[in-house]
Amino acid sequence: MVRVTCLGAAGGVTGSNHLVETSDGRKILVDCGLFQGGKQMEARNWESWGFNPADIDLVIVTHAHIDHIGRIPKLIKDGYKGKIIASPPTIDLAEILLLDSAHIQEMNAEWQTRKNKRRGSKDIQPLYTTPDAERSLSHFQPQNRDEMLELNMGVKIRLRNAGHILGSAILEMWIEDDGQEMKIVFSGDIGQPEQLIIKDPYEVFAADFLFMESTYGNRLHKSHEESRQELLEAIKYSYENGEKVVIPAFAVERTQEILYILGEFHRAGVLPDMPIYLDSPLAIKATEIFRKHKKHYDEEAMAIVQKGFDPLDLPNLKFTPSTAESIAINERPGPAIVMAGNGMCTAGRIKHHLKHNLWRPGSSLVIVGFQAQGTTGRRIVEGASEVKIFRETVAVKAKVHTIGGFSAHADQEDLLRWVGHFAESKPKVFPIHGEPEACKVLAEKIQEKYGLETHVPRWRESILLTPKAVDYELPEQEEDMEPDYYAEMNNVIVSMEKNIRELRRTLNERLAKEKDGDHGLERLQFIQEELESILKSG
Repeated sequence: MVRVTCLGAAGGVTGSNHLVETSDGRKILVDCGLFQGGKQMEARNWESWGFNPADIDLVIVTHAHIDHIGRIPKLIKDGYKGKIIASPPTIDLAEILLLDSAHIQEMNAEWQTRKNKRRGSKDIQPLYTTPDAERSLSHFQPQNRDEMLELNMGVKIRLRNAGHILGSAILEMWIEDDGQEMKIVFSGDIGQPEQLIIKDPYEVFAADFLFMESTYGNRLHKSHEESRQELLEAIKYSYENGEKVVIPAFAVERTQEILYILGEFHRAGVLPDMPIYLDSPLAIKATEIFRKHKKHYDEEAMAIVQKGFDPLDLPNLKFTPSTAESIAINERPGPAIVMAGNGMCTAGRIKHHLKHNLWRPGSSLVIVGFQAQGTTGRRIVEGASEVKIFRETVAVKAKVHTIGGFSAHADQEDLLRWVGHFAESKPKVFPIHGEPEACKVLAEKIQEKYGLETHVPRWRESILLTPKAVDYELPEQEEDMEPDYYAEMNNVIVSMEKNIRELRRTLNERLAKEKDGDHGLERLQFIQEELESILKSG
């Protein structure tokens, strides 16, 4: 029997972490990511692992996004001493991302400690430190994709191109169990076909069990061409209004794709003459890593290189690694394109650019990546009229564009096409790495289209695999993630305040026209009574 325990990216998108235990006691960890989103989700980063890190025999990483590698320094800190298998580009990206994550952990702990001291509370320790991250880097061992690796524990693995970000991999794993071999596939994150810069996802045709991402399992993306045109329209709109285009971009892949597209616009002569700022030290370093690994480019990107162009460069592009250079961007009047991290608008330099530009009519906010529940980006996408940034209420007056076509994740149609290659081998499919509704919808679509048996795992659920049967063990105390009620209530209150101001401005005019003034007054009195009731009960 092989046991797979879903310790992250089950019942949610982030914190990818799956423990594979063989019948002879070997333990392999697939990914070790950071939980991201609201306070409750992020609190999971501090909880017990569900295993002893010192007992783990091997860690395999599918790709370098922080929700897949972000707890590795903590794993090392807590006792893991083995190797971490990953592709060479993943290792290069992991170095900059883990050091950056450690810096964020230290800064957050320092900020919380200062806050605690003012009220007489204890100091806060970071989840891990920069030295912890540096130590973790020595554990990485490069493994080229498409090469079989024998692990001397009755296990063989092979990494295949996932087409998600540079170096991303699908994991094929063969496990000898009671004289029979089982094949388990972990998809990692699957990219869109014909994605920019990198090659398309590899088509795997056989498995007994498939653990498959479902981030966009209930949604379809716009086409690449529609997305390009919408980005160009956003740029032209703000250029004509003398304002800025703000793009919250993930440092790895999304930033490079936007640079690639802006380069296309420039070579086609349609890009307005305006400064383009890459305002992210991390994204600047990641871009250099992309330039280092050109052999992983697809044919279209290599064709640009062979014509003598750098697909990630253009004349008006300015790197702003220092804080002073970042501050200067919003001190300069006039139009500009500003790309900054982080991609979900929860931290980093993007918050400063939102504070300076989100309230400006004529500016544009271009959302190009997934926004997790509880994040500022998600609230804006869902239509919040005002959001809190640095404890200040900022109105959303910018034109908001949500452009899903640039996503590094496959959409529902792409996922169904990819899983269709397994139809003949008929694996049991476990949709993971998605919010509950996305997993559920994708599971139903897979059953309907291919007749494959599916099961959506819950957080900390164990799945017991044998060649002929599957069984399940739920955790003793299963926790359902509560909504971030504070954030949602705050958004409602902000909208109510806006509506009250609007009502005050139009009250005289409306009362002069309406014949049922008494009815309107009764409705307002009812609302007032409800508000008083909420305040008393709180």
